[in-house]
Amino acid sequence: MPPKAPDCVTTRWHEMTYLPKPRLHHPSLQRNAAGFIRRDYEGAVSTLCAGCGHDSISAAIIQACWELDIEPHRVAKISGIGCSSKTPTYFLSASHGFNAVHGRMPSVLTGANLANRELLYLGVSGDGDSASIGIGQFVHSIRRGVDMVYIVENNGVYGLTKGQFSATADQGSKSKKGAINTDAPVDMVGMALQLGASFVASSFSGDKAQLVPLLKAAMTHKGAAFLDVISPCVTFNNHEGSTKSYDYVREHNHALCRMDFISSHAEITVDYAPGEVREVHQHDGSVLRLRKLPEGHDSGDRVGAMNYLHACQARGEIVTGLLYVDPDAADLHAHLDTTPVAFNTLGEGELCPGAATLEAINADLR
Repeated sequence: MPPKAPDCVTTRWHEMTYLPKPRLHHPSLQRNAAGFIRRDYEGAVSTLCAGCGHDSISAAIIQACWELDIEPHRVAKISGIGCSSKTPTYFLSASHGFNAVHGRMPSVLTGANLANRELLYLGVSGDGDSASIGIGQFVHSIRRGVDMVYIVENNGVYGLTKGQFSATADQGSKSKKGAINTDAPVDMVGMALQLGASFVASSFSGDKAQLVPLLKAAMTHKGAAFLDVISPCVTFNNHEGSTKSYDYVREHNHALCRMDFISSHAEITVDYAPGEVREVHQHDGSVLRLRKLPEGHDSGDRVGAMNYLHACQARGEIVTGLLYVDPDAADLHAHLDTTPVAFNTLGEGELCPGAATLEAINADLR
């Protein structure tokens, strides 16, 4: 028999792969207006690679929710499949959560939102989960105006399947194995603008000073809020032909079991003024050119935002900041004229009005 688990361990022994963070907090830690300390918004210990930008995004979400005084149990976090979709485990452990199948996060979130409109919905996805297998789901959730915060943690590679190009990888970019991407990228920010998202923003995982306010604005927005966050992958640095690469060692080593060691990298951070361009060097030697929106940018001009986005892309720059917002946007419940109370609170009488009502509805459709 295994020893009795301590109170801080909530999983069964045969399921446990890590120990959760301890629940004991120092009594002097600062509390927000809802009575919570920042650690109340944290989750399990991250199992992502050290230095992964996704962990920085999780930290920004934690900070944003704490500063907004959001009660954790009033949040529903929905994700799909991928490194990014693992991250809801690492924040808001006391909130509702659902890990959907690959690319199907938007439809699950839409259904949950229709059933209970009283929660804050965070849709966490990646460039593979949303720009490839789930691109159709992404399109329809945005155009329907589902009230949500749709976060794409964009690293341009398929991290769980060893670093292939994703659909958002820039044309002409080189993989760690030296392959050149010949495909044109899917521009999710441009798509969100064209599809009618009422809040569109782009940011960098290492720019917490920008990302936290954007998340706070998105969480208070009524309608479809979309955030594309560039989040560098730090793992796939082994080049084809290297005798020190993982594949070469495995091919020449008789090992009892297969295991990996991912070296640690420092988190990439950046701080720069509105309107400036900053070159950010990545762990693999590549360079991101980030342009922060100028002070005078008109975030209410959808066409202007699209033109500015394409102009910067032509110069090889990635725009960050709030590109567009419609302060008077309506969500899916307004479009469908649903009942003002959550569907999951309705009784049989409201949900099943009787044969006469059904007959009248059918008659209107004939």
